[in-house]
Amino acid sequence: MDQLFDFDSTIALLSFPAVRTALVAGAILGLLAGVLGPLIVSRNMAFAVHGTSELSLTGGAAALLLGINVGHGALAGAVVAALVLGLLSRRSSEHDSVIGAVLAFGLGVGVLLLWFYPGRASNKFGLLVGQIVSVEFASLALLGGCAIGVLAVLAVIYRPLLFASVDPEVARARGVPTGTLSLVFAVLVGVATALGVQTVGALLVLSLMITPAAAAVRITANPLRATVLAVVFAEVSAVGGILLSLAPGAPVSAFVTAISFLIFLVCWTISLVRGRSRGVATAAVAVPAVPR
Repeated sequence: MDQLFDFDSTIALLSFPAVRTALVAGAILGLLAGVLGPLIVSRNMAFAVHGTSELSLTGGAAALLLGINVGHGALAGAVVAALVLGLLSRRSSEHDSVIGAVLAFGLGVGVLLLWFYPGRASNKFGLLVGQIVSVEFASLALLGGCAIGVLAVLAVIYRPLLFASVDPEVARARGVPTGTLSLVFAVLVGVATALGVQTVGALLVLSLMITPAAAAVRITANPLRATVLAVVFAEVSAVGGILLSLAPGAPVSAFVTAISFLIFLVCWTISLVRGRSRGVATAAVAVPAVPR
């Protein structure tokens, strides 16, 4: 237990450039996840994010096998996955089945590529659950550049995308290109998901992309407030998870997942208490006066 919360070791490890680089990477990922997360939740895309993360694993495994930057491979895999899922699942009725089919195929290919890789087993494990020492300056530059690109595109399409997310039928009737927006947003989510592979890992990237936003929308229906809260929750989860993982040298994703889920439980409890309070108040108002 002492190894899990060794404050002195954590402070000492913060002097290493690789650790500081990982913290910057975590902060960038937290920002991206917080901004995109509420839109993902409102569009019911949690399963799509999971599918995209699995295919980013396939791209990362291919890059590992070819000896190139894992971040580039994961990014390519996620973008291809987003495009394939967007093109094959035009109708909402077939959305989940298409994601399941593509996810299973891509994950199978990824496992095969990892089996072919002759290098260290820690590199394979890091793709699954994250490894902060794998975040190098080149990876950080890629992360920062992609993050700027994602936020810039999102700023351009945010208003029509929010409209299409809240009320897609009305947005379509008013001429909003909902299909194109969905495809562009899927690519943005794919890029953001791929960027988390080296830090959080492909299997548990949902702990950043979904859980903080799901917690935020439990306590507010305002899109702006939900986005701000999601960013705060994601930053606390990402940076806090990295800090807690330093002393024991454990996978980052375990701590990120624990923090984000704890935040979700707190927000869920708050929303539950609020709901009961409103229910009691409504019942009190609705009680009819007893006639004399």
